[in-house]
Amino acid sequence: MDFNVKKIASGAGVFFTRAVQFTEEKLGQAEKTELDAHFENLMIRADCTKLWTEKIYRQTEVLLQPNPIDHTGARIEEFLYEKLDRKAPSRNTNAELLGHYMQDAAKEFGPGTPYGSTLMEVGECERRLGAAERDFLQTSAISFLTPLRNFLEGDWRTISKERRLLENLRLDLDSCKTRLKKAKAAEARSATAPDFQETRPRNYVLSASASALWSEEVEKAEHELRVAQTEFDRQAEVTRLLLEGISSTHVNHLRCLHEFVEAQAAYYKQCDFHMKELQKELSSCDENVLPNAFALSSTHPAAPASEGSPLETDTLKIEEVQAPATGTRKAKVLYDYDAADSSELSLLADELITVYTVPGMDSDWLIGERGNQKGKVPVTYLELLS
Repeated sequence: MDFNVKKIASGAGVFFTRAVQFTEEKLGQAEKTELDAHFENLMIRADCTKLWTEKIYRQTEVLLQPNPIDHTGARIEEFLYEKLDRKAPSRNTNAELLGHYMQDAAKEFGPGTPYGSTLMEVGECERRLGAAERDFLQTSAISFLTPLRNFLEGDWRTISKERRLLENLRLDLDSCKTRLKKAKAAEARSATAPDFQETRPRNYVLSASASALWSEEVEKAEHELRVAQTEFDRQAEVTRLLLEGISSTHVNHLRCLHEFVEAQAAYYKQCDFHMKELQKELSSCDENVLPNAFALSSTHPAAPASEGSPLETDTLKIEEVQAPATGTRKAKVLYDYDAADSSELSLLADELITVYTVPGMDSDWLIGERGNQKGKVPVTYLELLS
C-alpha cells in the first residue's frame, strides 16, 4: 500500500498543534479568538433546534408506534426496503387485527346469535378505526416525521461538519497568533545590544545572526497568520449562512406541524363518528338481547329519555324514584347548594349523603338522600366516597 509519509506527518503535526492550543486554552495559558455575540446566539439557537427537534421526532414515533418492539422491527423493515429502493408493504394496525379476530370469532359462534352478531358489528367498527389509524400514521409520517428526520440527517449534519471545521480553523488561527507573539518576543530579546565591557566580540556576531533569524521567523509567522485569518473568516461566513438558515427550518417545521394537527383532528373525528354509529346500532338491538347494556352511570354521557318516562328532567318525579339494591354510595358535600326547585335537594358543606344513579338521568346529576329527604344533586358539589 502506497503511503504518503509527508502528508501523514503533516496531518499529525497539525493535529498535535491543535491539541496543544486547545489544552493551553483550557489551562488559561493561551488566548482564544471569541466569536461575536450574534454568531454565538445563532449557534445556541441551532443547538436548541436540534435538541428539541430530535426529542419531538422520537416521541412522535413513540406516539404513532407505541410498542417499542414493534417500533424497532418496523424501523428495521423500513430501513431495509429503503436501501433496496422498494416501498414497504402496508401493515395492519392493532385495531384492524382486533376487528379481524372479532369477526372470525363471530363466524365460529354463529353470526345469527346475539353474541356473534354483536361481535360482527363491533369487529367491523374496529376495522374502520384501524383503517383510519393507518391513514393517520401514513399522513403523519409523510407530512411531519419525514421533514424532521431530513433536518436531523441532512441539514444538521452539514451544520455540524462546518462547525467542526470552523473550530479547527479557529485553533489554527490562535496557534498562529501564539507563534507570532513568541517570535516577536524572541526578536526583541535578540535585538538588545550586549554590554561591550561584559561581552566578548564573538557574541556580537551571534547576536546579529540570531536577530536576523528571528526577523525571518516573524515574517513567516505573520504570513501564516494572514492565511489562517483568511481561511477562518471564509469558514465563519459559510457557517453563519448555514446557521441563519435555521429560521427557514422553523418556518418549514411550523407548516408541517399544522399538517400534523389537521391529520390528527381528522383521525379523531373519524373515530368519533364510527363509535357513535356503533353505539346507535347496538342501542337499537332488542332490549331482551342486551338487557341494561347501555344503562348510564355518572361517568357516561346521558342519552335522551323515552317519551313519557317519569325520569325526564323536566317532569322528573323524585318520589317515584327508588334506590337500587346495589350501586348506592356515600358522598361528602363540598359546598353549600340551594335547590332551584322541588326536584332538587339543598346541601350543606361537609355533610354526608347517600347518592345513586338512575337510567336516563343527566350525568351531571345524581339522586341524593338525606333521611326522608330525596332530590337531585349536582355531581360537582360532591366528593364520592368508597
